[in-house]
Amino acid sequence: MGYNEKIRIELEFWKRDMLKKPSLFGKITNGIQKKINGYIPDKVHSTITAAIKTMVQTVLYGSSYTTTSVPPQEMSLMHREALVKQKIENYGKTGAAEGGITGAGGFLMSMADFPILVGIKLKLLFEIAALYGFDVKDFRERLYILYVFQLAFSSREGGAKVFHKLENWEQELLLLPESGDNFDWLTFQQEYRDYIDLAKLAQLLPVVGAAVGAVANYQLIKKLGKTAMQAYRMRLLNKED
Repeated sequence: MGYNEKIRIELEFWKRDMLKKPSLFGKITNGIQKKINGYIPDKVHSTITAAIKTMVQTVLYGSSYTTTSVPPQEMSLMHREALVKQKIENYGKTGAAEGGITGAGGFLMSMADFPILVGIKLKLLFEIAALYGFDVKDFRERLYILYVFQLAFSSREGGAKVFHKLENWEQELLLLPESGDNFDWLTFQQEYRDYIDLAKLAQLLPVVGAAVGAVANYQLIKKLGKTAMQAYRMRLLNKED
């Protein structure tokens, strides 16, 4: 079996998983999570909201993430993905180290971890996009990156909507605005906040914060990397079909 055939099979399993309806356990967990959100200090929610808004503006209009190395066009997909996996592992270790340090620093340091982690995740996505051969200076590619981010950290219902956008990206391109002014960053940040709060809440606690911060950051970055790989595989393979 060739490499392309192998990733096609993996992609089909991923697609099915993306479109699964929420399980009973998932619905219960979501309800618990919403209750937990109510106990989290407003200062934490405000920090996440501000970080997400800044992130969206930076991705759409900034230039700080565009300095990524571009691989040769003739590089094979297998070679590209080997480099992508290496990037995901490296960024996961960076996030883990950062989460451990801020988790050990108590409540205020843990709050600072949210925007730092967002920045690490975004830089990874720009690196992955470039490794797959896409021009991250293109405004439309930046929108794709935001949707990949949103897909990784959305609820089942929200994720299905974003998945359909990415699955039919060539059609979406015809409808995209010329600027990011209409991007729904409020929904974007709400989905992200709800997703990570449960995983990151314990980081605010004394004693265990460092260990939780390190593990949570590593797992969140790994999840983002895997989602990005499948999203770009889907895009590349759709062009071949």
